[in-house]
Amino acid sequence: MAEQLPDFVLAQLYPNSLVIVDTDFAKPLSRQDQPDLKETKQEEKHTTPIFESSTNISTTLTDEPALPKLQMPLKERPENWYLGKNAKSITILVHEPDAVFLNDANLDFLTKILGACKLNMGDVSVINTARYLALFPEIKKDLSPSTYIFFGVKTSDIQLPFIIPDYQIQQYDQSKFLAAPGFNQFAGDSAEAKLEKTKLWVSLKTLFNI
Repeated sequence: MAEQLPDFVLAQLYPNSLVIVDTDFAKPLSRQDQPDLKETKQEEKHTTPIFESSTNISTTLTDEPALPKLQMPLKERPENWYLGKNAKSITILVHEPDAVFLNDANLDFLTKILGACKLNMGDVSVINTARYLALFPEIKKDLSPSTYIFFGVKTSDIQLPFIIPDYQIQQYDQSKFLAAPGFNQFAGDSAEAKLEKTKLWVSLKTLFNI
């Protein structure tokens, strides 16, 4: 059976929430009704350790329940936060939850795209926003890109002040930006996939003046 705390203990724990309405308790005790001081001290010895053993009692017993803490994603930068050498200041942003940077199929596709543009992985920096969501100010500061290419990543994800549709090239802050769908849209040999590859190639030729 749960032990009920006496009124005077509740009054100390909840000074702003509880009101003691028992008028008899507030009346001064007559001399014959006053408890023996020795007995009171003995009771205090028994009750004090109970409160001392309860850590953070002011937070565990409160007027309102404690709100659960939100689990935020880890924002600390990993040691290797991008793939490539960034030799030509081209930053490619992808969203790959199941890979450190890119899975094998998507890496092969990206390598072929860069080869068609007379580029290689040493010329670019690839950031996987699923692992590390770098924002535009720090990308600009650390990598100084002249060109940004987004695969399945929105410009708003890195706090850019504009939105561009897929395959459109946008000039901003002395850099060029190209948006494209996620890699899954280019997978396979279906008519839809071939159409998406054609749209991407047309945009890349314009972007790199091929």
